Amino acid sequence: MRAPDSDGGDVSRPGAAAYAAEWARAVRRIGFVPLSAAETERLLVPLTERLGEALLAPTFSAGPAEEVGRALVQAHLTEPGVLDWSVQALGDRFLPWVLPSRTESPELRERVALLQGAFAAGFARALRDRVFSQQERIARSAWQARDTVEQALRDSEARFRAVFTGAAIGIGIAGVDGQIIEVNQAFADMLGYTVAEMRRMNVSALFHPDDAAGMWELYKELIEGKRDSARVEKRYYRKDGSVVWTDLAVSLIRHDDGRPRFTVAMVEDITQRYELQQRLRFQALHDPLTGLPNRTLFFDELGAVFDAAGPDQRVGLCFIDLDGFKAVNDSLGHDLGDRLLKVIARRLSDCVAGRGHLVARMGGDEFVILVDSDGGIDDAVEVAELALAAVSAPVHVGDQQLAVSASIGIVECPAAETSVGDLMKAADTTLYWAKAEGRGRWAVYDPERSAADIARSALAANLPAALDRGEFVLHYQPIVSLLDGTMVAVEALVRWQHPELGLIGPDRFIGLAEETGLIVRLGAWVLRQACRDAESWRRAYPDTTPVVSVNLAARQADDPAIVETVAEALQHTGLPAELLQLELTESAVMGSAGEPLRTLHQLAGLGLRLAIDDFGTGYSNLAYLRRLPIHCVKLAGPFVEGIRGDGADAVADHRDERIVDALVRLAHALELSVTAEAVETEVQAERLRALRCDTGQGRLFGAPMPADGIRARLGG
Repeated sequence: MRAPDSDGGDVSRPGAAAYAAEWARAVRRIGFVPLSAAETERLLVPLTERLGEALLAPTFSAGPAEEVGRALVQAHLTEPGVLDWSVQALGDRFLPWVLPSRTESPELRERVALLQGAFAAGFARALRDRVFSQQERIARSAWQARDTVEQALRDSEARFRAVFTGAAIGIGIAGVDGQIIEVNQAFADMLGYTVAEMRRMNVSALFHPDDAAGMWELYKELIEGKRDSARVEKRYYRKDGSVVWTDLAVSLIRHDDGRPRFTVAMVEDITQRYELQQRLRFQALHDPLTGLPNRTLFFDELGAVFDAAGPDQRVGLCFIDLDGFKAVNDSLGHDLGDRLLKVIARRLSDCVAGRGHLVARMGGDEFVILVDSDGGIDDAVEVAELALAAVSAPVHVGDQQLAVSASIGIVECPAAETSVGDLMKAADTTLYWAKAEGRGRWAVYDPERSAADIARSALAANLPAALDRGEFVLHYQPIVSLLDGTMVAVEALVRWQHPELGLIGPDRFIGLAEETGLIVRLGAWVLRQACRDAESWRRAYPDTTPVVSVNLAARQADDPAIVETVAEALQHTGLPAELLQLELTESAVMGSAGEPLRTLHQLAGLGLRLAIDDFGTGYSNLAYLRRLPIHCVKLAGPFVEGIRGDGADAVADHRDERIVDALVRLAHALELSVTAEAVETEVQAERLRALRCDTGQGRLFGAPMPADGIRARLGG
């Protein structure tokens, strides 16, 4: 009896028995019961368990509740108060008694509401069917007896008249032209007329305009003899103009030769039941806190839009999420948070009132506006701006004044080019963009950006497996002496040999590795592989072995095990520490303090070299820089690119040259060597030599190449 998603909420058999006992006592208090107390209780226990099983069924259906309602009628428990008590108790007492562990489940409460409606419908239909069956049998007997013997006719007429006049439901007889021949008092009272007034009327005068066409078509089929009976739920106007909902059963009475003679209608007032069903439906399709349509109704409406969409129909959506709402709940309490949500819901409804847009609450602090307009993206943006303005106004809740903002994802496109699922996925993605761009703003869906995000996510998801499969490779870029042109070092640059996308540069995956934390594993692999390659060069060319320079990400530098990782790489490969250089960004080095600073000294204590990468782009503290165990600085590429000498901007060129001069002088004053990155022309190289820069790196001296390329260069 456990639902697939159950968390321990089995139907309590003791609770079911106790609930059934309470139900039995209530039934006996209400009126006459043709059963003993024990029999009544034995009847209600399995019915209670049947309701519990329906409530927890993996695939929910309200049908069992309708069967339970019918079972009460079949057991002759038909006092009106029995239905009232049973429906009320099902909503108020059933979960606490029968399923005490799941009383707060919104899904179960929604199911309970649907079970209430089905229970009431089953009870009413069974009661109505029993009455109708009895009444119709009596009526038909009366008419058939009339055609036999005279005495039987008189008896039949007497019985029919008794039923006709004393029936609790309305009965009317009309000719094939629709003219009313006779009605009973119950029918006249139901519609607020006298019997005499109704005898002068045609049935067409009673039809409600919204269903008149369909009713006339049905009536026409009856009088033409195409059908013998019909049953519908329809509205009638009362004499005072109010509307009554009825369950109408119409039967055709024929002559002996089969020709239509007249119609007999039996009419039951179901207004209260209909209104109950409408209330239960409203509860099932609306958010109980804000009164807005809930996600179920929203998706129903959105699906209807797609079902009815023509080839040129467009659909627009604004997906709204309050910024920082969790902080409100955490700091001020959920009660105040709920009151805030009510205010926001009302404002969102008011800001688009009269425009035909559907505003719904999706759950939590998420809302959605279905834009009903042909104005394209401009109308959707206008709705989003109205919503942002409505939300951003100060909110007074109790003695608190809250400042609230929201982020909105906007999607607007032809309905033929998307689906409900894709539309909501796009809206969710766009909402994330809006939040990432600073909150309190809207963003419009961009298919190209979405495709790029999806591709980026796919790469991020594949990174760990790619590392396990050995898909990463190292390329090395020479670093040469600007004095004599000899290769003194190489920088290890990681590449991803993707099986489908080919060779991918680090700009596409290093950021992902840092975001996911894989950079520590990947960095350790790069370090070990670079040390292995450098040691192979040393063994082959011991006199000209270049220093191998490996980039160290900020997260790697913060890793407590980094010193041990580097020491193990050197020990495992046999590479001398003086042939290894670790590069850290300026911002990472300058942000080091406490333990990270001690880590840098421990790394330097291994005998390796430390370099600051992209020097000049951060916020260097010179006094602090003197304390760091740094051996080399690498000038950021933009400064070197500025001294190309191509004549494009002589003033800027001269300014960049002075900046490079100052940076080189500063580094030399701190007894640090200087490497210039992004050297691409001889003019740049000459200027850097003139400025006494020590080494250079860039396309002029060689593009990144596999380890075999470096080996070939050493051997040449």
